[in-house]
Amino acid sequence: MPHATLPSDPLPAGEIPNCALPGTPLADSLPGINACVHCGFCLQACPTYLVHDDENDSPRGRIFLMRSLLEGTVTTDDPDVNEHIDRCLGCRACETACPSGVPYGQLLEATRATLAIGRGKPILARIILSVFKRPWLLRPAMLASRLLAATPIPTLLSKTPGRFGFAMAMLASTPRGIERGRYRASGDGALGSTAVLLGCVMEGLFTETNRATERVLIHNGYTLNEAPGQRCCGALHAHSGDLEGAKDLARKNISAFEKSRADFIAVNAAGCGAIMKEYGHLLRDDPEWNERAAALAAKVRDISELLSAAGPKLGGALPVRVTYDAPCHLHHAQRIMQAPLSMLAAIPGLELIPLHESERCCGAAGIYNLIEPETSDLVLDEKLVNVHETRASFVATGNPGCMMQIGAGLIRDDSPMRAVHPVDLLDASYAAS
Repeated sequence: MPHATLPSDPLPAGEIPNCALPGTPLADSLPGINACVHCGFCLQACPTYLVHDDENDSPRGRIFLMRSLLEGTVTTDDPDVNEHIDRCLGCRACETACPSGVPYGQLLEATRATLAIGRGKPILARIILSVFKRPWLLRPAMLASRLLAATPIPTLLSKTPGRFGFAMAMLASTPRGIERGRYRASGDGALGSTAVLLGCVMEGLFTETNRATERVLIHNGYTLNEAPGQRCCGALHAHSGDLEGAKDLARKNISAFEKSRADFIAVNAAGCGAIMKEYGHLLRDDPEWNERAAALAAKVRDISELLSAAGPKLGGALPVRVTYDAPCHLHHAQRIMQAPLSMLAAIPGLELIPLHESERCCGAAGIYNLIEPETSDLVLDEKLVNVHETRASFVATGNPGCMMQIGAGLIRDDSPMRAVHPVDLLDASYAAS
């Protein structure tokens, strides 16, 4: 396999003669590949490059491998190619750093979809994706997980070596939110109607955060519309290369949310919001659905966007020390950086402690921490060093995978610090008022 030691001039643009993979998702993504000028700005933004110090584990190195696949100088069954593509977190920090606008996240999904044509997916990934695609499997799986999380068992097993122990630590972290009172949410509904994406993990393991999301939206002037029939957003499937599975789930969600007739689709999970905002791209080749997908995507808002537009209203005093960790798919994919901070600023008494490299990935990346645990642990270790230095009581982050990843690391480090969603803190502040 050619090592990604790159030429000083960019590779030639245009069509690749005698493309080795015609008609594949990767071949369709050639314009995005050609946008890369191999400047190297992405290197220091890439977590896997920083922990492995290998050009093949950098964005421009992987783009070199993508082009090599299309040129036929490497093949889809090359174990080295698969290793370096699999190692990518898909955090999209390279997109924020890129001066050329390379759509790296879309290139990665297309590459994984192309590689999966010949080799399939790891057995664990197939099981997880299958469960998330089928509600009759997902509901009992989430119920069982929630019941198990309410016992001491996950905490007792959290330091078991290997991915099983870490999975137990993630599960043990889910009930460790913030204690709050109850209040009657009331508002005038002047800011429009919203339908909330309940989500899979959010509704299954962070049920109270979903209810807090609904209360806080109402309290800030939105009305709630129901969207029965909604499904998994498809992010896990798209990131793993199962584009057809992601498209099928997207169509079901478009139908469900269209029926809600809501002005906005409120999403409190960064990864879900990012994929839903890209439904138009996902279904761009589907003449029946592409316009409907783009129309729905235009309504999607992260919960922090909606609350920032509303103010948000000030709450009661909550004298806690909090540090904010920016989820990758909120910061880099959606480019939402200030809105979550405005939520926290609406909480009197809250002391916000800056987190060094808050925009750096925590290593969760969907199911990555279960599929690539070694690299995930390396990335998490660096995050935890910065988190511990803040001496905060809570780490606020707006994505369930990040809450579980960081929460698991804190449990394994015997830290009293907890990972929570920013909306949980705002909800607790409203209850305190």
